[in-house]
Amino acid sequence: MEKIIVHAKFHTGHRQLGYPGECRFVHGHTWRGTVAISTEEFPRDELDMSLDFGHIKKIMRDLDHKILVTPNDATFMNPELFEPEGIVVMKGKGPSVENVAVYVWEHVVETIRAKYPGRNIDYRIEVTIQETENNFFVVEKNAVV
Repeated sequence: MEKIIVHAKFHTGHRQLGYPGECRFVHGHTWRGTVAISTEEFPRDELDMSLDFGHIKKIMRDLDHKILVTPNDATFMNPELFEPEGIVVMKGKGPSVENVAVYVWEHVVETIRAKYPGRNIDYRIEVTIQETENNFFVVEKNAVV
């Protein structure tokens, strides 16, 4: 079994629409993310490299200094009020730590698929997102890519 592990730190703002507590207000976090990708044997490119760590890290770094929203946040989705390039739209009802982890997981799968299309390799991909010092969420699933 082979494994790649990548860490990244990124700063974002978000809010949880409909939440009864303080998280309904716009606030920010310094998030920490870890992506672990394992498979029996990674394919290698012409340089004998499997996946570029920087490409995996970039998925999380592209969230840096952005506002995380979901499509139902009409205020932040309004380009007359907020610059679209400063907004990252995620699936779900709110940009929770859970949805941030799923967003990263899905983009890791897309990155592998773009690098090695049609290989049908079974990968185990684990994404850990740390929202605060004490709060983490982990998505760990297989993907055949």
